[in-house]
Amino acid sequence: MYLYLFTGDITQKGYEKKRSKLIRAYAGGNLATSAPPSTHPGCRLGHVTSCLCSSDVHTEAVQAVLARHVERKMAVPMPSKRRSLVVQTSMDAYTPPGDDAQTHRLLLSLPSCSAAPALQLLLCSSCSAAPALLLPVCSCCSGSAGPAVFRPVLSAGLLPGVPVSSRVSAKIQQLVNTLKQPRRPPLREFFVDDFDELLEVQQPDPNQPRPEGAEMMPVRGEPLGVVTNWPPSLEAALQRWGTISPKAPCLTSLDTAGKPLYVLTYGKLWSRSIKLAYNILHKLGSKQEPMVRPGDRVKNCFFASNDAGSQQIGFLLGSCGVTVALTSDACHKGLPKSATGEIPQFKGWPKLLWFVTESKHLSKPPRDWFPHIKDANSDTAYIEYKTCKDGSVLGVTVTRIALLTHCQALTQSCSYTEAETIVNVLDFKKDVGLWHGILTSVMNMMHVISVPYSLMKVNPLSWIQKVCQYKAKVSCVKSRDMHWALVAHKDQKDINLSSLRMLLVADGSNPWSISSCDAFLNVFQTKGLRADVICPCASSPEALTVAIRRPVEDSSQPPGRGVLSMQGLSYGVVRVDTEERLSVLTVQDVGTVTPGGLVCVVKPEGVPQLCQTDEIGELCVCSIATGTSYYGLTGMTKNTFEVYPVSSSGGLISEYAFVRTGLLGFIGPGGLVFITGKMDGLIMVSGRRHNADDIVATALAVEPMKFVYRGR
Repeated sequence: MYLYLFTGDITQKGYEKKRSKLIRAYAGGNLATSAPPSTHPGCRLGHVTSCLCSSDVHTEAVQAVLARHVERKMAVPMPSKRRSLVVQTSMDAYTPPGDDAQTHRLLLSLPSCSAAPALQLLLCSSCSAAPALLLPVCSCCSGSAGPAVFRPVLSAGLLPGVPVSSRVSAKIQQLVNTLKQPRRPPLREFFVDDFDELLEVQQPDPNQPRPEGAEMMPVRGEPLGVVTNWPPSLEAALQRWGTISPKAPCLTSLDTAGKPLYVLTYGKLWSRSIKLAYNILHKLGSKQEPMVRPGDRVKNCFFASNDAGSQQIGFLLGSCGVTVALTSDACHKGLPKSATGEIPQFKGWPKLLWFVTESKHLSKPPRDWFPHIKDANSDTAYIEYKTCKDGSVLGVTVTRIALLTHCQALTQSCSYTEAETIVNVLDFKKDVGLWHGILTSVMNMMHVISVPYSLMKVNPLSWIQKVCQYKAKVSCVKSRDMHWALVAHKDQKDINLSSLRMLLVADGSNPWSISSCDAFLNVFQTKGLRADVICPCASSPEALTVAIRRPVEDSSQPPGRGVLSMQGLSYGVVRVDTEERLSVLTVQDVGTVTPGGLVCVVKPEGVPQLCQTDEIGELCVCSIATGTSYYGLTGMTKNTFEVYPVSSSGGLISEYAFVRTGLLGFIGPGGLVFITGKMDGLIMVSGRRHNADDIVATALAVEPMKFVYRGR
């Protein structure tokens, strides 16, 4: 195949000479031959003409041009600049287009002519050699004196070794590269199938496992024992211990080095409580218009300053009518302040008066002034905030009678006695840390060793060391504290955990906490830790403590354990499996129902109907010792705190309302409670249930330190 470019001044005679050579090249046997083209791998430039011309379409096009040439004279083209086209490139590097045997045509508009001539790209159907581009000369370029001539031109992208440096060749190269890529369907085709699936009604799997057990019966905890000297209220208990045993230690606070900062006695706690109450009631505002009256709500703000700006908490404070925030000296110093030293109003918060509770900032009350202490009633004792999965904050109202009853139930379950020492690693402001580390401990005049989390970050073994140092009987931890203690443990010989009679695992309702419990027992059993000491519990802000495993002295009742099929759990049924399989979930019991409580399991969706014995559902509790409402939210309160479960026949199982716990699980043999997940973490996919904790645990099991980050 030949490539011609006319350069400089060309006479009519020279043009005719070159025209004759061109005609001879096409008429001299290459067009007329019928021999098959070479298919040898070495087919190169010398064979391109015969390969291309074997195409009937190509042959007819060239013959038509020659026929028209007889009738017309050739037009003299305009002079053009000389350009070098020779580039040393190996033909072996050439990659032919796809295997498509059909002839492809591309139409391109050329920028050099307003008449927009066309380019024809002809791919030979019988050879994989490089295709040719036939460039027609339009009438405006060739003039009216002669016919148009097809000049064969090789594109730089189609035939390496002879590239053409021009705008046209760049566009040709781009189109050829596009042809080499696999064809992609239009964007809309990617969504057609998914959209159709959304419109289809999900059909249940006929082979899915279904519950087969009988309808469950509500399980009742043991009755609350009659305690003759039980205090009638929390304030009455504080007054008793503050006057009878003023020097008994109440709280020991530790610094980041693990050393005691100070020891607060029950006598000091009682006198400071009186002092604080007097100042709040009489020193805020004026005598005619006091800022706080009996029954008003104040906020306890003992947090880091970077937590102060939550708008959702501010909304709750506004709905509760809070105008005063109680805080400590250390927290007050950490709050942001303006140039005048005033604490600015946080976004979304009501305007608050920040009141430091340290004794040195308070005035002494008159000697004849004492607060009026009433027996526990239905008045609000405290409001604990709860953060939902959508980020909203709800305030759970706990009455004074619920607080008193809950403390009594925990005392009975944990066998708390006066002057016992308890090491608390949990947050003392809410949930299990508040119930055991503050409220119940004051009720029983216990000594609490409070381990701050700042110390745990520096020394994960600090809580174990304090158990040994104080010979503590009880310790309240989470499974993460047990895990990090194992990581930091290096065969220390001075550890002795024989004094522990109860290791309370606050997040025992998380099914994956069992791995931390087992690993901790395996390591520290040689350090005096007994197997029956580990006591997981299940709780929620709405229902408080739902169930708790009891510490037993004789170990006659081993802890419950179940190996369950995760496929069965995804369909909401309990199916016992074997530990050898990977698709199983091993769960441990969280003990029995707390004293004075009645627990049932209802279907998670729709009417609160009782589940069958082998069916997973939401646990509901009927007890005095629960929350009573979401503060200021009547509709949500009715759906959560005023639930009336029904049997399969439609009848009510109790005349009293139940409280939804938000916990998913079932009640096994012996009344043992098993938790398999939470309602907030429930994921529904194609009619099957999956637990978000399972997904998190699976990701952590892959490579926790490199790929999974907290909060991502």
